[in-house]
Amino acid sequence: MATETQTKENNSFVLRGIKDVFFEDRPIPKLTGPRDVLLQVNYTGICGSDVHYWQHGRIGHFVVKEPMVLGHESAGTVLEVGSGVKSLEKGDRVAMEPGIPCRHCVRCKEGKYNLCPDMAFAATPPYDGTLAKYYVLPEDFCYKLPDNMTLEEGALMEPLAVGVHITKQSGLKQGDTVVVFGAGPVGLLCCAVAKALGASKVVAVDINTERLEFAKSFAATSTFVPSKVSAAENAQRLKDENDLPTGADVAIDASGAEPSVQTAIHVLRMGGSYVQGGMGRDEITFPIMAACTKELTVKGSFRYGPGDYAMAVDLASSGKIDVKRLISRKVNFDDAEQAFEDVKAGKAIKVLIEGPK
Repeated sequence: MATETQTKENNSFVLRGIKDVFFEDRPIPKLTGPRDVLLQVNYTGICGSDVHYWQHGRIGHFVVKEPMVLGHESAGTVLEVGSGVKSLEKGDRVAMEPGIPCRHCVRCKEGKYNLCPDMAFAATPPYDGTLAKYYVLPEDFCYKLPDNMTLEEGALMEPLAVGVHITKQSGLKQGDTVVVFGAGPVGLLCCAVAKALGASKVVAVDINTERLEFAKSFAATSTFVPSKVSAAENAQRLKDENDLPTGADVAIDASGAEPSVQTAIHVLRMGGSYVQGGMGRDEITFPIMAACTKELTVKGSFRYGPGDYAMAVDLASSGKIDVKRLISRKVNFDDAEQAFEDVKAGKAIKVLIEGPK
């Protein structure tokens, strides 16, 4: 149970262990480099990974061993800049990219910094997250928000950047047909990015009909509810109902569910493209024969890389994607634990936690 602290210089929402969170007043972070920026965090969204750490204390080999501040989907206001900062000044409103790579390894130097083995990513052990009053980031990981964007929208640039990266991994081209499995926040944003990039059909797949109704009003051109039959049978019905006689050009899984992965492989055309964006069980049964004989391009997708955040800001500020519609509600910082409970219970698409006052 979280209990509020009396002092609030840098009030933070901290995970101590499984289902054990509390508020703690922590030291205000200092600028350590000339290009660092001190931010006051205004809004933070709750991600599934935050909920997973809260419920289980780990994700894969990332284990919470020491108290860790949660949160990584944030937007904030610049309070102080280092001597080498040129593009930002006090008062600027920014979307916060929450992972800092080493910048020196082979992966960083080849332009895939999201795969940096020494990535310091917010709310991934042992690094603290952004559910605090203050946070420090390098200048180039702060994206200035245009005047027509709110800080609430800025906090949604993180999941939108995830959707951008997944969709870019697919190699989507103008006019392509796309099937997205999973109508949670990331799946919905993949639908929106695909549509914004020129997809001619965007089919959203889920077992939750309420989510699918929202998907249809948000970005999907059609929806599909799978039946309790084989993956191949569901794929055939999906193709029949959506006039995809040879299959879809692109399939994206944003669910991590084994039946979705299997159906996605079967729904693709010869030479189609598949991207695994959702995380599920470590090992599943995979339709390897279909993947081989169709000569599919199969890729994973992890977080976001160069240009993804900037593209997210552009898609939102240009009006091509209305991320405000994903915000179910905003809550005070003191109510952070209840907000986590609501997200776990599936009572919201995206809940934003206001920064400490």
